Amino acid sequence: MDAFVAEIKKIPPVTRFLSISLISVTGTVLMHLVSPYKVLFHHSLVSGARGFEVWRLWSSFFLGSGGLSFIFEIIMLYRTGNELESGPYLRKSSDFAFQLVIACGAIIVTSVPLSSTLFFRPLLLCLVYLSSQLAPPGAQTSLYGLITIPVKYFPFALLGMDLLSGGPRAAALALPGAVIGHLWWWGVFGSEPGGRGGSMAQYGRAPRWLARWFGETSGSGASADSVRATGSGVHVIPPRARAEEGAPTTHGHRWGSGQRLGSN
Repeated sequence: MDAFVAEIKKIPPVTRFLSISLISVTGTVLMHLVSPYKVLFHHSLVSGARGFEVWRLWSSFFLGSGGLSFIFEIIMLYRTGNELESGPYLRKSSDFAFQLVIACGAIIVTSVPLSSTLFFRPLLLCLVYLSSQLAPPGAQTSLYGLITIPVKYFPFALLGMDLLSGGPRAAALALPGAVIGHLWWWGVFGSEPGGRGGSMAQYGRAPRWLARWFGETSGSGASADSVRATGSGVHVIPPRARAEEGAPTTHGHRWGSGQRLGSN
């Protein structure tokens, strides 16, 4: 048991929180220990009009699918969060947490016209969009091992899958995540290749009390340069380029096949 806890503690803190939250909320609902109604977001139940059930602000982001899709969602959430927190947010988990809370609030606001009560899919799409835009030029990903596409188009492929599997409404419910993910990338990292920060980067730095809570010191915050500096993040080197460099060939990310996304 101690060894298991030690392994869990090795996971970056924000990624650990996201993964445990998804397993806890979805798992208890799938096992019929908690009613799905108790975790959905309802404005009147959160604001105090009909109650003050503030936990719904958290639980509504972590009710995923059932069956095999749930396993895929856990893997994708873990890998995306881990790549971000081990790359551009290395030693800046407080910034990641602070910006993620802002992004979640924005997802709730932009989902109001859709009358959405669950936000896991837009949250996942938001993180995937951010990580895909931080990938180096030429990075590729394999979708279910069937087709290979540029990583930057992967979020749109997920939207297309939502459209095919759940219809137009399912895609519309996930769309706010892509919008917020784009604003996150543009505001914090900047849209220019090699940019050192967007126009809103200074506002994305965590408060000092939050940084201290994570055991960090205040600094320059996350940047696109740290993705290249650490060699992690969503860094995928095309096999041909690696062969030219004389480096061992590694596999890119194959969603659904369990291979890792270009971590060196």
